[in-house]
Amino acid sequence: MELKENDAKLFTPGPLTTSLTVKKAMLHDLGSRDTVFLNIVAYIREKLLHLADASADDYTAVLLQGSGSYAVEATFSTSVPQQDAKVLIIENGAYGQRMVKICRTLNIPHDVLSFGETERVQADQVAEKLKSNRYTHVAIIHCETSSGILNPIDEIGQLVHDHGAEKGSTVYIVDSMSAFGAVPVSLRNGHITYIISSANKCIEGVPGFSFVISKKQHLLKCQGQARSLVLDLYDQYVYMEQSKQFRFTPPTHTILAFKQALDELDEEGGVQGRGKRYQENNKRIRELMRSFGFVELIKPEYQTYIITSYYYPPAPFNFESFYQKLSKKDQLIYPGKTTVTDCFRIGNIGRLFVKDMEILAESIKDVCQEMGINLPLKNDNNQ
Repeated sequence: MELKENDAKLFTPGPLTTSLTVKKAMLHDLGSRDTVFLNIVAYIREKLLHLADASADDYTAVLLQGSGSYAVEATFSTSVPQQDAKVLIIENGAYGQRMVKICRTLNIPHDVLSFGETERVQADQVAEKLKSNRYTHVAIIHCETSSGILNPIDEIGQLVHDHGAEKGSTVYIVDSMSAFGAVPVSLRNGHITYIISSANKCIEGVPGFSFVISKKQHLLKCQGQARSLVLDLYDQYVYMEQSKQFRFTPPTHTILAFKQALDELDEEGGVQGRGKRYQENNKRIRELMRSFGFVELIKPEYQTYIITSYYYPPAPFNFESFYQKLSKKDQLIYPGKTTVTDCFRIGNIGRLFVKDMEILAESIKDVCQEMGINLPLKNDNNQ
């Protein structure tokens, strides 16, 4: 495989384009027991609580080797008792459906409340569903990365909090993989028991580990519940508290990159500052794509500023050819991840700026011309 001196720009939901300083942070070798490394792990855990508006008295951050899906599975595996439990999974896309698959694989009793892949989760329907059963756990996706929909996790969190025989007794699990770090979230105000994300999303680190921020009170009840040795959040937490170390070989270089990424997040103005840049990116690419005649898959009021999905334009459009031609121009987008609609996705997170969005748009314009696609498009798709 030939590597280019200058990396392509990644207009994807992760892995992302990272800063040169984040890349350089990985150019050090540290042992897993080095004091410097252990101090960095402690710093990261503390910093994550701050980003989540979570008190260290009530919450803890647990780092876990592996991608975000590892942490999602670890959360279900550990937090759901092996008897007398039932989960409600609220889904409107591929990542909610992955939660369903995890529960099936782990033999966890569950119900599914599904919404269309282009529709936001509706709180009134969730409320009705909660009335029909005494669920011990409720799980939802914050930003459904397959489409770009932002779900109302605070509103759902209040419903979950009020559900059950005793207020606050139902466990609320939020997968905030592609939103955490750029979309403000408050664990204490949102009644969230577990929130999950990974290093290579809006905090702009590199792949290698994920993390779960959880209520200590609940996590401490989970001893012996995990259906996996490696994906045991309780054991990982206890071991980190006692030794400051990972139970198994940690991703040392990824941790170093993440520490640098957290520092750069601070320099940009934290979650608010990072979100502002992403909003500017999103606004610009949507303006330009709209001027070309591309039609967005999701209603504007349902979208977040993380990623935007677009319908395929009419023939002679071919996505594989479109993708490859953009790739040769060092512009990498993602195919759609919906099951019923032909679409592609443009992400605007990572180390990207408005100028990058304008270069991408100009490249799309050139590629359409190469493919014989006239702009502005005459597109029959409706939003």
